[in-house]
Amino acid sequence: MTLHAAPRFLDAGEAALVVQFGETVDPAINDRVLALDAALRGDPPVGTREFVPTYRSLMIHYDPLRIDRAALIAIVKRMLEGLAEWRGEGTIWTLPCCYDPPLGEDTDEAADILGLTRDEVIRLHTEAACRVYMCGFSPGQTYLGGIPEPLKISRRATPRHPHQAGAVLIGGGLCTIAPFVMPTGWYAIGRTPERLYAADRSDAFLLQAGDLVRFEPIDLAAFRHLEQRAIGGEMIARKRAA
Repeated sequence: MTLHAAPRFLDAGEAALVVQFGETVDPAINDRVLALDAALRGDPPVGTREFVPTYRSLMIHYDPLRIDRAALIAIVKRMLEGLAEWRGEGTIWTLPCCYDPPLGEDTDEAADILGLTRDEVIRLHTEAACRVYMCGFSPGQTYLGGIPEPLKISRRATPRHPHQAGAVLIGGGLCTIAPFVMPTGWYAIGRTPERLYAADRSDAFLLQAGDLVRFEPIDLAAFRHLEQRAIGGEMIARKRAA
């Protein structure tokens, strides 16, 4: 195993332990998070309840009446000693995305701030291979890294009006896809007709941590057509093994 700095063990209340591997959004750090997550899910220690991976840490929820903090840390340390680099079965997804007005409602504003043209924003975004670092905030919402440096824009000082489900947004140096209508401080540069969360699917959550996402540009007519197919229950994103 490649040498790494020792993780920090932090308490999150009386029934959760955070194993923190670093301070930044970095693929190597996230690989360690996902490797430990996979190991614990494959052989969960008695008394553990849930494992929640993030960019740089893994939160372990546990029952303190069945396993204490010191015992849990000892188990995690033993796992880390023999842990290989993460080689999970990540998926490469291609998601259709319409950047046309009115779906790319903030593209011109973001382009002005970044000193780019609308076409340059779209080109840079569709050329990127974005990594799913973590899921959270709302069911099916993912946080994507790997967007090109020229597209890294700060979040708004105040939230914008609610965007639509499927909005593809940039902000804080990251990209995200909104599964539901909600206000946000990010910039909506397009929209995908695919459903990130669908309770009627066998796997309700489309994307998982460790996956890669590419965006394929489509026009408004294609969006409306694919949107109806998605509403009818069809998965319109394409996938292949990483």
